[in-house]
Amino acid sequence: MARSCNVLVVSTDHASVEERERPSAPHRSHRDVADVLRDRIRSGQLRPGQRMPTQAALATEFGVERGAVRRALRILQSEHLLANVSKGSPATVAAPAGPVPDAVRPEPTMVGLAPRVAAAFQAPHVEIDALCLTAISLTLAIGEPLRQIHAGRLKPAKVDVRVLLPSRDIDLAFPAPVAGPDAGGQVHRRWLDQRNAQGQVLRHNLLTLRTTHQIDVRVEFRALPFTPPVKLYLLNGTEALFAYYTLTKRGVEIGQEHLEMWDAQGTRSTLFPFHQGDGARDTTFVEQSHLWFDALWSTISEDLKLDPGP
Repeated sequence: MARSCNVLVVSTDHASVEERERPSAPHRSHRDVADVLRDRIRSGQLRPGQRMPTQAALATEFGVERGAVRRALRILQSEHLLANVSKGSPATVAAPAGPVPDAVRPEPTMVGLAPRVAAAFQAPHVEIDALCLTAISLTLAIGEPLRQIHAGRLKPAKVDVRVLLPSRDIDLAFPAPVAGPDAGGQVHRRWLDQRNAQGQVLRHNLLTLRTTHQIDVRVEFRALPFTPPVKLYLLNGTEALFAYYTLTKRGVEIGQEHLEMWDAQGTRSTLFPFHQGDGARDTTFVEQSHLWFDALWSTISEDLKLDPGP
């Protein structure tokens, strides 16, 4: 009886060991899916003009959620390997790309940012992260896609915008008076008014889409404990636009007083574009920029209120 009991125990244990040792399906990320599909396109397994499998079929093949498939397809669309990426019909393999368009070469922020933001709004889920001194460049750049939405030519399902700006409670490295410390706080108040006004306009214009077009919109601001020496825009998880703030001396009228100050005119800063999939350097820069932004957002930044305060 004891022997039978032992056999039963061993048999049961053996089955559980087999179950534990059975290799599980590897966990795939959206980047893994994009890598496999990219290889199929570049090897000719998927040819220009050919329709891709449905998102449901790809999700089953790779053992991932449909959201991961959509993100993978958006990466390939940003690399000009796919066209017609949407939640509806399957995407199409794009024709071979020609020369890099001028819109993605280094250009002044005022020139280069708007077309890239407009392209980002072609996606069903628009994701924009920005780190800057004020939100003026982003507010201006979003103007065109907003006009397209109100004209009925664009309608993303969801828009998520996150903006990191300097805290009102720090002594800014710039803008700053040339003569020395901002003893009266005039330069700081001028910058703070601009920061708050531009942020309020950006938030209002985007949130209006909730009621006018039933678009799911989220706009968040957080405050940094330092003056950012650079500006960074991250678009749809696949593109990073980077610029240095270069200081210049200029005179401004504040109240009745003329003041010389060191200032950074962000709209004129040269914007350098990086695209995920355009070589190892670009892909790494985009990925590391997202990690850096997320780390600042979730650690040392604080909630930001766009009001004058005390």
